[in-house]
Amino acid sequence: MTDMTEQLDDLADLIRDERLTDLRVALDELNTGDVVDFLERLGVKDRAVTFRLLPKDTAVHVFDQLDQALQHEIVEGLKDGDVAHFFESLDPDDRVRLMDEMPASVARKMLRHLDARERSLTNIVLGYASGTIGRAMSPEFVAIPEHWTVKQAMEKIRRAGVDAETIYTLPVVDGHRLLKGVVSLRELMFSDEDTVVSTIMSEADSVDADHDAEDAARRCADRKHLAVPVTDKEHRVVGIFTVDDAMDILERAETEDAARHGGAEPLHRPYLSTPVLTIMRSRIVWLLVLALGATLTVQVLDTFEETLEAVVVLALFVPLLIGTGGNTGNQAATTVTRALALGDVATRDVFRVLWREVRVGITLGSVLGVLGFLLVSWRWDWDVGAVIGLTLLAVCTLAASAGGMMPLLGKKIGADPAVFANPFISTFVDATGLIIYFLIAMAVLGL
Repeated sequence: MTDMTEQLDDLADLIRDERLTDLRVALDELNTGDVVDFLERLGVKDRAVTFRLLPKDTAVHVFDQLDQALQHEIVEGLKDGDVAHFFESLDPDDRVRLMDEMPASVARKMLRHLDARERSLTNIVLGYASGTIGRAMSPEFVAIPEHWTVKQAMEKIRRAGVDAETIYTLPVVDGHRLLKGVVSLRELMFSDEDTVVSTIMSEADSVDADHDAEDAARRCADRKHLAVPVTDKEHRVVGIFTVDDAMDILERAETEDAARHGGAEPLHRPYLSTPVLTIMRSRIVWLLVLALGATLTVQVLDTFEETLEAVVVLALFVPLLIGTGGNTGNQAATTVTRALALGDVATRDVFRVLWREVRVGITLGSVLGVLGFLLVSWRWDWDVGAVIGLTLLAVCTLAASAGGMMPLLGKKIGADPAVFANPFISTFVDATGLIIYFLIAMAVLGL
């Protein structure tokens, strides 16, 4: 890995020195994956120059593997004839994802360059709403009539399989294109030629074209399918959804969740190829929101200023308490958000989740509270130790409960559960935790 990184750095030096002939020779020695990695590390101008140096066949494969944002940037720097060539080389579902990155006028122009067949296939995918599995499926598939023999099926695969997204999982249909089952290439290869396909097909685990893409991808991956037939409302086969497309969707979803857990928007492109201003914009909104939320904490401290002045030692434990509460809430939110993504829980499980997190919070708070009481009582007075111990118990219970509820609330109102998780929980728990802290202190210490 280190050697490859050094090699890519050497290629970057060739660009800086404008030794383009040497760069072309060096690129010829790299495989497609390495060329993609190299292009993702470059700026817009250097990437366009490097891409033009690639042999045409290599460029087609490289273009297909790039993120849609980078494809868009390369398309902007190509001539119309080259654009049409690379655009037509994409699969219909990949082509639609690229079109979603482009201005509508450019996308329509690109679509007009396609031949009638490719335009028709692309329009099938475009006909489904963004975020549905229909938008991510491939309309290029081989369907086998249920009454055919294995010999007829194999002949069709040899004839039409070259253009299909996959031939390893094949939908079996009746005369009206209604899905009846699936058959694998392996089963066909090891069956007698005269065997009727309907006798060896398996039950199909299909998905409706209007179904949520992330949910369908999760199901495809969890059930370890190589491909899943996609059907319309009448259960007619309209496409095929493969495991590699499922992995792409899940990777994008988890990237978004990870970014939003950290209080930022996803970049939707490789980090090193992202402009600094774009990175800044992905973070600044959430920083402003959290900064405004933090004013609640300041307001709470201002409200209980007299309590702090009466017992100055209380100020020492403010970072400990709000940090513990924030971490407890984030742990709960992360666990529940992940469970939502995997389908382990749903919004209807709200009370079961709440009861579980209340018990977890009480258990965690009891352990930390006892430790806090003993340590603080040993160093200061027992009554200060009691304040810290009781506050840890209350804050952990509150934080775990809020952390478990917020992702479910986000899901219920149609928002991304990750947005309702860590950033907001930290702000909420900081303010409420301090209120609880000072109220307990006033009760125990008689302030």
